[in-house]
Amino acid sequence: MLFTFIICFAAGIGAGLGTGFAGMSAAAVISPMLITFLHMEPYEAVGIALASDVLASAVSAYTYGKNKNLDVKNGLVMMFTVLAFTLVGSWVSSLVPATAMGGFSTFMTLLLGIKFIVKPVMTTKENMEAVDPKKRVVQSILCGTLIGFICGFVGAGGGMMMLLILTSVLGYELKTAVGTSVFIMTFTAFTGAVSHFAIGGMPDLTVLALCVLSTLLWARIAARFANKASPVVLNRATGVVLAVLGAAILLVNRFQ
Repeated sequence: MLFTFIICFAAGIGAGLGTGFAGMSAAAVISPMLITFLHMEPYEAVGIALASDVLASAVSAYTYGKNKNLDVKNGLVMMFTVLAFTLVGSWVSSLVPATAMGGFSTFMTLLLGIKFIVKPVMTTKENMEAVDPKKRVVQSILCGTLIGFICGFVGAGGGMMMLLILTSVLGYELKTAVGTSVFIMTFTAFTGAVSHFAIGGMPDLTVLALCVLSTLLWARIAARFANKASPVVLNRATGVVLAVLGAAILLVNRFQ
């Protein structure tokens, strides 16, 4: 029981920091930890990770929204598209190995972390609001389709792709991008978790509770820090967190 607590708490630290700082899906950290050290079935591990993501993303979105760093209106189009294709991805995930896309999402986490350190996002809210609304809607639908499928398929990569698209394609400044990302991830994670549990049955409730509580705690801490930090500090902190998590997950995956 002590070993289980340590693994779940450690997984929650990584997942919570990733969620609060960068809107990262908790499954990118929790899934490989549970699979490797607790020998849990991949599909069950992804379901627990998605469930852990729900409250962590919700409390992060609340914190970002409270600090006026959340764009609900322009995030809704992407959210509904992501939700629809999360269901599709979750169904396809039940038919194939759940780790099929794990290497991709982990590698992306590492690269995105390095990107924020080397080339920080310094877009202002004024520049963000100057983007053509019609162009943003079309981009949101197309990008939401891909993000939703990947999120439902492995429960990982969705948050990272969303952050990359919001900052690089849709022109969001970093804090608003993270706030909008965790807002969307709250609903996609809930949809993915429900789908996984409906298809695969209820998971280990002890592991579920420990992962949810640990992720929630650290996501709250990270989100509060991120909203008070300057853009330069936030870029560097986000980059370091993502790079370290990406490298750590790669190492953990080698033990599987």
